[in-house]
Amino acid sequence: MSNRRSRRQFITQAAFTSFSVWVGDTAARAAKQSPNSQISFASIGVGGKGESDSDDAASHGNMVAICDVDDNTRARGAARFPKAEQFFDFRTMLEQYGKHIDAVTVSIPDCNHAVAAGMAMKMGKHCFCQKPLAHSVWEAQRLADIAEQMHVATEMGNQGTAADGLRQMAAQVQKGAIGKVTDVHVWTNRPIWPQGIERPAPAPVPSTLHWDAWLGSAPARPYAPGYHPFSWRGWWDFGCGALGDMACHTMNLPFMALDLRDPLSVQAQTSGTNHDSYPAWSLITYKFDRTNLHPPLTMTWYDGGKLPPTELFHGQPVSSSGSLMIGSSGTVYAPGDYGGHGKVIDGGVDVGQVDYPHSPGHFREWVRAIQGGIPAVSNFPNYAVPLTKTVVLGNLAVWASPKKIEWDARRLRATNAPEVQRIIHPHFRANYSL
Repeated sequence: MSNRRSRRQFITQAAFTSFSVWVGDTAARAAKQSPNSQISFASIGVGGKGESDSDDAASHGNMVAICDVDDNTRARGAARFPKAEQFFDFRTMLEQYGKHIDAVTVSIPDCNHAVAAGMAMKMGKHCFCQKPLAHSVWEAQRLADIAEQMHVATEMGNQGTAADGLRQMAAQVQKGAIGKVTDVHVWTNRPIWPQGIERPAPAPVPSTLHWDAWLGSAPARPYAPGYHPFSWRGWWDFGCGALGDMACHTMNLPFMALDLRDPLSVQAQTSGTNHDSYPAWSLITYKFDRTNLHPPLTMTWYDGGKLPPTELFHGQPVSSSGSLMIGSSGTVYAPGDYGGHGKVIDGGVDVGQVDYPHSPGHFREWVRAIQGGIPAVSNFPNYAVPLTKTVVLGNLAVWASPKKIEWDARRLRATNAPEVQRIIHPHFRANYSL
């Protein structure tokens, strides 16, 4: 075990009293803005989740610029923020108007998270980016590196991280509430969009959509109905499937409790994949080495209607999404998407009161960091990137299914599967880079 990992595990054990696992030395040096000054925000994507993200930003400062590739969506954003400058290409916005911007929110398809967030941070802008933070493992690591180099305040949009219930249960598990955890199960009711299908026939691009800008860094292809504005999640080039959509939420509690980063291997069973559309269902098995927080551990992910064995719920109603942590002395069952309602079933140990950091609110954590306070829990380098890397690693196994992927976390390499390198480190279209 490396000294670096041993130190991180030691810090993780003290997380709920010192907060240091999420703050980190470099993240704490984020550029400071006076708490009394107004933050100038820009939002990249103002429809869907971008609508609430941009509203959150505007409630904490001034919205000075908005960007959206859909003219209709951008017009609705302009009605909410009439003083904001308007753009359809985030590169143009940052290049032409960057000097007026302090911080950006990124709420666009997964394939463009990293290039947009990376460009903003390299210009010194604080960054809030929706989950999953990146489309690939390499992109996620680059975002951590850039955030550390530029000392900017960052946060990923997995809002359940701020919930007292999630933090309290994670602290209880770390204190031994269910003994030594050896098995974790995480499941979702996604996909709720078509997957495991053939590519739709090309169609004329709607006059209100800037298709080339929508594609961004993704490989070029003709427009077709079924990509914009929502079903892009089911396509390899654009999204991360059901896993990418929900695991940063449903995997969040076990990740926080057990520091589930850097698996040794991942392996998937699926309905079959054409390497264009994600499969209709998948079961993904992660294997983790022993750490100070757990013995050797297996985590299983389920989507597309698949669920853990019913006997693991000990008579409890089986929710359509959630997580289970199975320990030597009991089980934690957290029904729902966000992990905030976990409870101990089948035994458990009374560990008394536990300390954990209370949140002023997920988005407010990021604003506080911009103003010189402690970093958000789900900041890029110390939490969001390790979580995202664990999540999207599962898609390497989906791509190579049924082959087991042996993972070298230090080199970001599948040691036995060179064929997945393009999923680990995708090539971007010209004029997009990290």
